[in-house]
Amino acid sequence: MESETDRMVLPPMDRYDLPLSLLQVGCSGSFELISQEQTNCLVPHSTLPQGLPPFALDLISEVERRFLGDPEWLPIHNFENAFQKFNKVFSRSQCFDSLLHVEPSPVHSTLKVVRNPTTGELLDFQEELLEDTGLSSKNSLSLQRPPGPPSQGVRGSTTNYPFWPGGMDEPNLDQIKKKGQLEEDIDFDKDLLSVPPGFKKGMDFRKKDTGAPPSSLSLLSLLSTLDDIIDLGQEEEEAGKGKGGGKEELSTGKTLPRSNSLEEFGLQSSVAPPESVLPIRVPPSPEAGERERERWAVPVDINSPCTDFYKRIPEPAFKWPFELDVFQKQAILHLENHDSVFVAAHTSAGKTVVAEYAIALSQKHMTRTIYTSPIKALSNQKFRDFKTTFQDVGLLTGDVQLNPEASCLIMTTEILRSMLYNGSDVIRDLEWVVFDEVHYINDAERGVVWEEVLIMLPDHVRIILLSATVPNTLEFADWIGRIKQKQIFVISTVKRPVPLEHFLYTGNSNKTQNELFLLLDANANFLTKGYYAAVEAKKERTSKHAQSFGARPGAHSSTSSQDRSIWLSLLHSLAKKDQLPVVCFTFSRSRCDENARGLATLDLTSSAEKSETHVFFQKCITRLKGSDRQLPQVLQMSDLLKRGVGVHHSGILPILKEVVEMLFTRGLVKVLFATETFAMGVNMPARTVVFDSIRKHDGTAFRDLLPGERQLPRHTDTVCVTWGARATNRTRSPRTCSTRDLHKMMLGKPTLLQSQFRLTYTMILNLLRVEALRVEDMMKRSFSEFHTRKHTKVHEQGISSLTQSLSSLPEVESVGQLSDLVNYYAAVQELTRTRAALQKRVMESVNGMKALSAGRVVLVTNSVHSNALGLILQVSSDATSRTFTTLVLCERQKEGERPEAQRGAKTPTPEDLLSTRVFLPDGPCSHTVEKLKAEDISSITVKTLRINAERIIDDYNKRQMPRFKLDPPGQAVTKATQELLRLAESNPGGITPLDPVNDLQLKDLDVVEGSMRVRQLQETLQTFTCAHSPKFTQQYARLQQRMVIQDELERLQYLISDQSLSLLPQYQQRINVLKTLKYVDDSCTVQLKGRVACEISNHELMVTELVFENVLSDLPPEEIAALLSCLVFQQKTQVTPEISTSLQQGVQRIVSVAERIATLQRDCGMNESVEDFVAQFKFGLLEVVHCWARGLPFSEIAQLTDVQEGIVVRCIQRLDETCRDVRNAARIIGDPVLYAKMEQASMMIKRDIVFAASLYTQ
Repeated sequence: MESETDRMVLPPMDRYDLPLSLLQVGCSGSFELISQEQTNCLVPHSTLPQGLPPFALDLISEVERRFLGDPEWLPIHNFENAFQKFNKVFSRSQCFDSLLHVEPSPVHSTLKVVRNPTTGELLDFQEELLEDTGLSSKNSLSLQRPPGPPSQGVRGSTTNYPFWPGGMDEPNLDQIKKKGQLEEDIDFDKDLLSVPPGFKKGMDFRKKDTGAPPSSLSLLSLLSTLDDIIDLGQEEEEAGKGKGGGKEELSTGKTLPRSNSLEEFGLQSSVAPPESVLPIRVPPSPEAGERERERWAVPVDINSPCTDFYKRIPEPAFKWPFELDVFQKQAILHLENHDSVFVAAHTSAGKTVVAEYAIALSQKHMTRTIYTSPIKALSNQKFRDFKTTFQDVGLLTGDVQLNPEASCLIMTTEILRSMLYNGSDVIRDLEWVVFDEVHYINDAERGVVWEEVLIMLPDHVRIILLSATVPNTLEFADWIGRIKQKQIFVISTVKRPVPLEHFLYTGNSNKTQNELFLLLDANANFLTKGYYAAVEAKKERTSKHAQSFGARPGAHSSTSSQDRSIWLSLLHSLAKKDQLPVVCFTFSRSRCDENARGLATLDLTSSAEKSETHVFFQKCITRLKGSDRQLPQVLQMSDLLKRGVGVHHSGILPILKEVVEMLFTRGLVKVLFATETFAMGVNMPARTVVFDSIRKHDGTAFRDLLPGERQLPRHTDTVCVTWGARATNRTRSPRTCSTRDLHKMMLGKPTLLQSQFRLTYTMILNLLRVEALRVEDMMKRSFSEFHTRKHTKVHEQGISSLTQSLSSLPEVESVGQLSDLVNYYAAVQELTRTRAALQKRVMESVNGMKALSAGRVVLVTNSVHSNALGLILQVSSDATSRTFTTLVLCERQKEGERPEAQRGAKTPTPEDLLSTRVFLPDGPCSHTVEKLKAEDISSITVKTLRINAERIIDDYNKRQMPRFKLDPPGQAVTKATQELLRLAESNPGGITPLDPVNDLQLKDLDVVEGSMRVRQLQETLQTFTCAHSPKFTQQYARLQQRMVIQDELERLQYLISDQSLSLLPQYQQRINVLKTLKYVDDSCTVQLKGRVACEISNHELMVTELVFENVLSDLPPEEIAALLSCLVFQQKTQVTPEISTSLQQGVQRIVSVAERIATLQRDCGMNESVEDFVAQFKFGLLEVVHCWARGLPFSEIAQLTDVQEGIVVRCIQRLDETCRDVRNAARIIGDPVLYAKMEQASMMIKRDIVFAASLYTQ
């Protein structure tokens, strides 16, 4: 029927027929009549395409079809029983052709329609090339490349290219094509070859002057000289006539030089005198360039109020229920302008407001913001805070990934570095990156991560830096602005919003609990009166105790009971003054626990607070297993918290630390004993802070607390230092707190932001796998190279200027007698340098200083004197800039005449260089007394004179006064001058100098070699023939001018080259290690082992070698996890683990691999010793991790070691990251057995209290 209808043809329309058609509406079968011309077909028009719209399968059907009805999704290499049974039910056919599947190549062109612009008529088709075709994350750093697979959208992949870092000059397509085709830009005016390949001579296309060779007579030059003289005379005559003056003489103009013959005249006219050589063009100094350069760090004035804030931002992206400070408004204004800012503000000033506005602004712009923090705990806290405010917030850590599609992502800086290297697509939508606690860049181990991230960020990303006050904010911002080529606006606060008062506490009982002495008032005035009052109180109590009970055993020692008395009296005093809550910083985990246990009699909470604490604590630990709830640390913490006492350090279980933080925020913890990590960015309402010591252990030794380490929680207004608690350093008696130490801690300048940049194998391999990026570029842009690289543009301008100057200089003749002129110049320069270096060593030596005593005759050579005899009168005691007061023989000068240089000819001839003649006045002899530097003394002679030095100095100083200026010199001066003159006349050929080796007994190798080299050069100078040429003076001057410019040009080129990088030797050493281990080939192309190492986040060489040597493949999963614990455990333990034979063999194999790597590094020139490298792998947790992987409860494994529970948990958490790294390595090399074992090992350790979810993420 349908086919018949299609063939049915309607009769032609009559003019009276209505133009109606049928329209099928939707797919429900309803029709409408529309006013439209009918067609010759009965099929109605439709609003939808023919057929039902597509629909998706329901979830259950899709799961059944994909995972239960199709066996192709199963992995081929899997040996679990469930998969084996499934494979028996379904037969799998192997299709080898699928391995040969290749994606179709992209289309590089398209067709463009050409139409008539008036009528729209189709005229032609044109083919146009498409740009950016074939780009992918595997071959391009451009943001124009298509996104990768969704599975790699957040973390990226180690096979992806990173996006092009901002601030680097990104090569365009034309440059890449030219580079690939090995083409060069040719300047057809300057770069043409003048000598064909294979020829000895060619043609010189440069324009030449119409003059004859210098050796022959040029009549044209003579005529041109005469014409110049005649023209000059005519011009002067006309000028004289115009002024009404008489006729001037011809001598005022240019005159012909006198000569004995016409040939000599032509020779003299063709060779310019030395004075006519072009002056040396000195490049602009860096200081001059600094004034002209752009300002990358722009300080913002916060002293003047921002009155037009709401006019400039009528609808802000975020509003607060309080009025913003000036620095916050200024920062927000710059954020609205899409500027990068560096906010260095005091604690509690409100730096987080800037980060909150950036998050709100990115949500308004539908972009993304990444908030980085230095530690994982702070990331969890910020996630909770921002989640409450903005809702659309995600969290990325090593083992947690919550809401990765959110507009605001919270993560550690290491995660962001990994995303940048792996080309994460999150970077595309990124608008802001907030770096919190930037002063953490000073951390020796992890500070390099901050620099890597700042360098690798793309250009479209804006930077927000939040830090405590540091002295060099402008310097740090200038570095960031310079490497990113964008201005950084620096905003700093002047003072702390909450003023601080510092006290020294000396009490130890209820009677002395009021001994709280003010040391630093709210205006930052240090009060020495309070310090001395505390000293007197301490002495008085000590003397009373001695009178009553005798002298104390160990006058400088204290016991736990005495410490308990100090803490109880101090806390009672603070409670009476309403100064709770209090944070007591103790730089020792064991001391924190000990102090908390000592307060068993202290109860600071009410019944309601106890009930609230109990309910909250029980609610938090319900997520733990039954046995984990009965851990000793959990029970002890429950008892402490009920009484208002808390403990917070790395040895506490993570979940308990979070409970303590939350209870402290609620005000239920009144006293908190913590280590210094608690104050890092934590928003805790502490009224008072107490330091039980001003000394800490930094990992290597004990030292005083630095001012920048005294980070205080917000809202703190009182700081106390206890005097009497036991010292942290048990090896020495507790020191008395001196005023110098206290003043330095309280008022000292914070620590400067310093570069901790260092090369790592992961950084090198990640950059080497991308051809367009170089490790040298990363080193150039590091903060450590900032001071040497900030004048690069000035140096480049200097190079351009010097190159032009060098090209404009006349050529130097090097034929005939002048053929060895260049070698002669090199010998003269080497002789001058060697003599200066040898004399410097003599002047710095002990024997040389002994010889330079008063009365020693020396030779003086400087800008005024040349080989003039001098007499040492006095030697200054300043070792850094030592001066020698010397009586120097000279010519008598006329009144008002300045002394001129008495040097010989500027061109050094062999006679001048080898001559030892001393200066002898031609006319009347005179003298002068000068303060000479060490470099002014050219030689120390064997002669000494007996003089009265003080009388000579006094007489000379007296005659410098205008009143006695015409007085004759005294007898002592006259006698010394006559003696010097007699020596000069009797020794015209020179006075024998002291030999550095034989006389001064300087037996150093460089001194002996320098003396021998000077003698060799002196003998060599006599063999040169260039000095006998009549043109020697002029040609030497030309050569000297050219060589001076050439040396300066080479110096500037070296400063901007890779060779000047301080880390370049270390880079070469690490490259040699990688080449030897086959991570890269000879052309530095990353090989398979290098790709595997890129997957490893910690100890990349060690883990890669263990994988490739099959150290782990033959072991069960629990033993693999136990052995890998040596990579993450860094603490010391006194308990020797009891391990099986297989584990012992595994330990030996790991140690042997470590020794092999360390030996190779030493052979390649690295400084780390073999013992230090091997010692960093500690096996103290082998038994603990092995038992944990076997399923033992945490309460039992905690008894196997003396390591605190929190450290054990942290090590196992990091161990899970290492297991994932090894699993990825097994995937890359195609080892299914190791892959399955690492998956199983990760599942075995990932359980119970160790991986309990953070309270901040719930």
